[in-house]
Formats: sequence, structure tokens, C-alpha cells
Amino acid sequence: MATTQAAEQTAGQEFLTFRLGAEEYAIEILKVREIRNWENPTAIVNAPDFIKGVINLRGTIVPIVDLRVKFRGEAKYDEFTVVIILSVAERVIGIVVDAVSDVMTLTPEQIRPAPAFGGDVDARFIMGLGTVGQRMLILTDVERLMTSREMQLMDVH
Repeated sequence: MATTQAAEQTAGQEFLTFRLGAEEYAIEILKVREIRNWENPTAIVNAPDFIKGVINLRGTIVPIVDLRVKFRGEAKYDEFTVVIILSVAERVIGIVVDAVSDVMTLTPEQIRPAPAFGGDVDARFIMGLGTVGQRMLILTDVERLMTSREMQLMDVH
């Protein structure tokens, strides 16, 4: 078992990469259940503007969070808009992104620690930065993000 874990560490970790505007983000592939085309969800009254509503996914009611609205305050919906269905904290949640790029394996050497920011920059959800050639990926702790108090998706005590 220890050799399997050691092999995984040297082989790297798989991430799904996606775009929010000009930035490229990555989340652990093991959190991803599926990728779907954008469809208008059923709106929920009094929900924050970044919670677009819910969809019925094969009998499971799934809240849909638009990360573009949450992070940048704006979003347009077109043929490239996709919803990534995630399994986090024993819940199924969908996140809306501009486009899915690809699945990448990052070795430990390609992952840098998240920089320390001061002031109003909230870096709690950044696991680190991945570098692949000239590309810089913001490695996002999607579980921490989705279970945070400000997302209003979970009961946080």
C-alpha cells in the first residue's frame, strides 16, 4: 500500500482544467462526476445571484453555482458554457464555467505553493499554482470552496 501511494506521489495528480474568463483553474479529477452542456436551471427564490437554481439530474436535485458570477460578477451563456457536476462533502453540486480545457497530470515538481496575499485577497480556496510550460493553473480546493459559509450551500455551524 505504501508503495502505491509513493508511486502516485511521483506519478502526479490528475486535475480537470477549466476557464473562468482569461484565467485557467484546475480541480481534482476525483471530485468530478460528469460534464454537461449548459441548460437553464429552475430558479430558487431569494437565492444569491451566483446560485442559478437547481436541475434534476436523474432524480437528484443539484444546485447550480455560477463561479463566473461568484468570482467576477458577470457571465454570458453560450455554446461553450458548461456545468461541471461535482461530488463534494457527500453532496452533488454543479459549477458553471466558461469552458472545460482538459485533464492534466501534475507532478509534485509542477505544483507551487499558493502565494501569500495581503489585504482583501482571499486565498483560502487556492491549493497552489500548477505550471505546465507557459500555462499557469490556479489549483482550487473545490471542496473547501463549496462548503464555505459564503457559498450558502451547506449547513455550516
